[in-house]
Amino acid sequence: MSDISKTIQPKSDQLNSDDLIVGPQTITVESVSVNPTADQPVSIHWVGGAGRPYKLSKSMRRVIAAAWGVDSSAYVGRSMTLYRDPSVRFGGQEVGGIKISHMTDIEKPLKLALTATRGKKEAHNVQSLTIATERDYLSEGEAAAHQGIDALKTWFESVPKAKRAEFKTILDEKWRGYRDWETRKLS
Repeated sequence: MSDISKTIQPKSDQLNSDDLIVGPQTITVESVSVNPTADQPVSIHWVGGAGRPYKLSKSMRRVIAAAWGVDSSAYVGRSMTLYRDPSVRFGGQEVGGIKISHMTDIEKPLKLALTATRGKKEAHNVQSLTIATERDYLSEGEAAAHQGIDALKTWFESVPKAKRAEFKTILDEKWRGYRDWETRKLS
């Protein structure tokens, strides 16, 4: 397959709604810049963003403040899913905009009434986002080894078969001479 998504990215110094035409994107906050006098005062720099920050609209700043609080330093390491809403208006025209659909570090879904136009509110919902983290197999194996060979064997059997060879080599070297490792190696 020849992916054309890179060829349709807008040439811009920030993340645009057009970047999300192909679908939502989950980003992890790397840092936040706040400049209260700028037109777009909050810039979220994200992992893999290549210097193109997500500059939040006022409504999305309200969402993030309601979800994570107003201390932007607390946002680092947290994640959110962004999507393109084609109905966002600017200057009286539908131009599309970026909205937040999911966020980590919220206990339950967030329901807010945000200003759509003067005197008109619209509901905006944000769902909880769970980011899968890779298991720390080596730490688990070390903890199991301290509990004895039976616990270590149980742990080893829980490791996906594709990863077992990698850990068998590490454990053979690391735990050589540990209790009766040499006579009861994992197979």
